[in-house]
Amino acid sequence: MNVYDSARMADVLAPLGYHPVDDAAAADLIILNTCHIREKAAEKVYSDLGRLQPLKSAPARTSERAGGPLIAVAGCVAQAEGEEILRRAPYVDMVFGPQTYHRLPEMVARIARGSGTVLDTEFPAEPKFDSLPLPAAAGPAAGGEVPAVTAFLTVQEGCDKFCTFCVVPYTRGPEYSRSVAAVEVEAQALVARGAAELTLLGQNVNAYHGEDEAGAAVGLPDLIRRLARIDGLARIRYTTSHPRDVDDALIACHGDEPKLMPFLHLPVQSGSDRILSAMNRGHDAAGYRRIAGRLRAARPDLALSTDIIVGFPGETDADFEETLDLVRDVGFASAFSFKFSPRPGTPAALLEAQVPEAVKDERLQMLQALLRTQQESFNRGAVGRVLPVLFERAGRHPGQIAGRTPYLQAVHAQAPAEWIGTVRDVRIVAVGPNSLTAAPVGGAGSGPLAASERISA
Repeated sequence: MNVYDSARMADVLAPLGYHPVDDAAAADLIILNTCHIREKAAEKVYSDLGRLQPLKSAPARTSERAGGPLIAVAGCVAQAEGEEILRRAPYVDMVFGPQTYHRLPEMVARIARGSGTVLDTEFPAEPKFDSLPLPAAAGPAAGGEVPAVTAFLTVQEGCDKFCTFCVVPYTRGPEYSRSVAAVEVEAQALVARGAAELTLLGQNVNAYHGEDEAGAAVGLPDLIRRLARIDGLARIRYTTSHPRDVDDALIACHGDEPKLMPFLHLPVQSGSDRILSAMNRGHDAAGYRRIAGRLRAARPDLALSTDIIVGFPGETDADFEETLDLVRDVGFASAFSFKFSPRPGTPAALLEAQVPEAVKDERLQMLQALLRTQQESFNRGAVGRVLPVLFERAGRHPGQIAGRTPYLQAVHAQAPAEWIGTVRDVRIVAVGPNSLTAAPVGGAGSGPLAASERISA
């Protein structure tokens, strides 16, 4: 979602003459778009600001300003720590939350008028999406770069779940779903610009309930089916989901909508019912297993990924072993795993029985070793298979192009550059540490995989 937000900031600033540059030293405006989900991510903001501070004394590059670049902090750290950022880094010009970046032109204008530092962390009454321009319908993206073959599209924001470890309800606000018409218009613009794959985004994307033209609520499955009708759109993905919002219609959509890719990120966080209850997750381990089983019954080759936290306050060795058991039972193609990070203002940060760092480290290493084994096994299962790969860009080596399988695995192949932006059948011939190697077999692959071609998760 931060990638999407950053792209929309560029769209908002483009009418003012701004375009992206690769080097901060060459910039007139530097925006750090931030994440507050873990302590390490938040602290990196301050270290990055320290590295940028010397640029404020650089010679002026425009007639409008007498100093170096404007420096801004955006996103969830800005929302949570606005005043603290200005205290620790008084050279920052603008601090604004994730719901206010549509007002960036106004903020820049205030700075130009000499109005002083801008701090904007209010939750506006009007949805920010109503004020954002559409992506360019054709031609290159801002700055002249080649249009992306894949694109992100936010359809839902915020969270009403209030997991005890999570800051999202406080930094992104309550759940909000964009209208079906607004999503369709933006999707069509992205496809016209060259996107063959769209990833629908939301903090709880499967809680989407946008209104249609008649004012009726539409769920994520029906939204996916409507977007699948767009000519030129080959693939649809969505992230991130909550187990509580996986319903019969969504499971059925995975079974019968060929443009919906057989890969689902479904965070479980823990395999212990006691810890899940303390986290206020609203599901138990058995329920998660049932959901995984039903999804795979609908789409047998479905690959699952997940998020897991180790060392939540009060987690015992027995609780952790239950997490390992769940991982063994479900089997994941990939996963994100983390040590518990207490976030200020969340209930979990105040719980007693915080787990020692050394114990967290040991558990994380054990968990990641198991997850790594599962991922390697999943990737080895692709060798010898013919899979449809959407090629997205040139590779690192001459004559090489890179893309993704339906299961989100990275693939590289020696193949014609004109394949970029298309789905092609290729044979997987080798597995590397981070990607698969493929060889062309000719033809184009679009549509569901034959049973013989599917990878078992």
